[in-house]
Amino acid sequence: MPPPADVERHYASGGIAERILAALRAVHGPDAVVNPAALAPLDHFHGRGLAATEELVARLDPRPGEHLLDIGAGIGGPARWIADRFGCRVSGVDLTRAFVEAAEVLTAAVGLAARVRVHHADALALPFADLTFDRAYSQNVVMNVADKLGFYREALRVLRPGGVLVLSNLCAGTAGEPLFPVPWAESAATSFLSTPEQTRADLEAAGFTAVEVHDTTEAVLPRQAAMRRRLEREGFPPLGLHVLMGERMRELQINSMRSIEESRARTVEVVARRPG
Repeated sequence: MPPPADVERHYASGGIAERILAALRAVHGPDAVVNPAALAPLDHFHGRGLAATEELVARLDPRPGEHLLDIGAGIGGPARWIADRFGCRVSGVDLTRAFVEAAEVLTAAVGLAARVRVHHADALALPFADLTFDRAYSQNVVMNVADKLGFYREALRVLRPGGVLVLSNLCAGTAGEPLFPVPWAESAATSFLSTPEQTRADLEAAGFTAVEVHDTTEAVLPRQAAMRRRLEREGFPPLGLHVLMGERMRELQINSMRSIEESRARTVEVVARRPG
């Protein structure tokens, strides 16, 4: 397992929330509405942004009043969007302190501090009691985790019987390592891609049942390729993930998209249930 400091160093930067709010106001004016929908181009740290969150939520099926867990919450965009849209309470964890600090500011800015909180914590040692959550989800996080069995066991521990875990993951392809650097890692030292088959086996070994692994690569590939060509040709629009991660995000995303196109990585959506 890479030292947490190595992972945090890859993601961290100062003044994240301030940059995001400034970018929003630069585009929409000084009186721009700040809500989860307006922030969505900036705070869903995923190659396909809000669209990917919507697909994950369709499998998660959250209900009003439920308590959800976001493992690897980043700056809290999906947590805020889900809490606002579905009337849930969402607790998140993230290893990067700068992300947690930004999440606190942005969550207060949209008026959701009573229902969304991101904690500075490790996914392998979740700071929650057993049987706390109705549902849990994680987007593009487990690629940084070598101890996948430990990750899944912790998720199982904090879920209530019958609770669902939904994952949006990149898995290993058949054509070698990804083209580094990528959004989750500078090099293979902090990148741990498992195959879809290994993902299913690890979840079942952790105690989950009814594990479904949906390989979505072919479905997302045309849009991914179009996005890559647009990034190469035009760069990011004014509101994009470069505001969060800096201009290097263009190279990181292009490499990730090319890795999928070249069968170096696969996109999967996973649903697993705690027995009970």
